[in-house]
Amino acid sequence: MKTLYHPNHSRGHANHGWLNSFHSFSFANYFNAQKMNFGLLRVLNDDTVAPGMGFGTHPHDNMEIISIPLSGDLRHRDSMGNETTIKEGEIQVMSAGSGVTHSEFNPNKNVEVKFLQIWIIPNERNVTPRYDQQKLLDANEKNKLHQVLSPSPDDEGVWIHQNAWFHMGRFDENEVIEYKWKSNDNGLYAFVLDGGFETDLHKLNTRDALGIWDTEQITLKATAAESRILLIEVPVTN
Repeated sequence: MKTLYHPNHSRGHANHGWLNSFHSFSFANYFNAQKMNFGLLRVLNDDTVAPGMGFGTHPHDNMEIISIPLSGDLRHRDSMGNETTIKEGEIQVMSAGSGVTHSEFNPNKNVEVKFLQIWIIPNERNVTPRYDQQKLLDANEKNKLHQVLSPSPDDEGVWIHQNAWFHMGRFDENEVIEYKWKSNDNGLYAFVLDGGFETDLHKLNTRDALGIWDTEQITLKATAAESRILLIEVPVTN
C-alpha cells in the first residue's frame, strides 16, 4: 500500500471576498508542482460563495465537472439550456466534452453556499456535452457509504466518462468503514468533510485528505460524532 497525506493546512487558498476557495490541487493562481493531481482527479475545490454572488459565464471542454453542495443553494445555467438549482443532498455533473459555457451563483440574499467543485479528466474527448442532477435519496442514512457517482448510467448516482466512483457517508464515533476498490488500476482519495477518521497509518481531521493506492481495500474508523467523508476512486495512471 502507498499513501499520500494532504493535511488541511497544505491546501492552496484564495479569498476574493465574494469567493473563499481552498484548492487541494494546483488551480488558478495557486501552483504547487507536487500537487497537480491525484491520478485523473485534477481539481478538488472547497468553495464558499457569498449571498447573491457567483461565477459568471465561462467555457469548459473535455472535463467531467461535479458539484456537491454542502450547505445553501447553487444556481446553474448553461449553453445547453439548463437552468436549475442544486441543494445540499444533491449532486450535479456536467460533461463539458466538445465545449460548453455555464455560470454558477448563489441565488440567496443572506445565506452563503458551500460546495465542492471537482474535475475528473475523462476517458473520451470531444463527447457531446451533457448535464445531470440527482437528489441523493438515502444520503441522510447514517453509518453507511452511499454511492453518488459511477461510470454507468444504470448504477447509483450520476455517471461520468471515466472509470471512477464517488461514495459519501456520515458516521457516528467508532463506526468502521471497509472500502474495497472497484478497479485494480484505481487509487482512492479520502477527503474528510467533518469530524475525523483514522487508518492504521494516519489520523485525519476535518478537510484532511489521504491518497491511497497499490492495495485492494482500506479500513477507516470515525473518531468523532457526525463525521462525514467523501471517497473518490479514480484511475491513478493515464
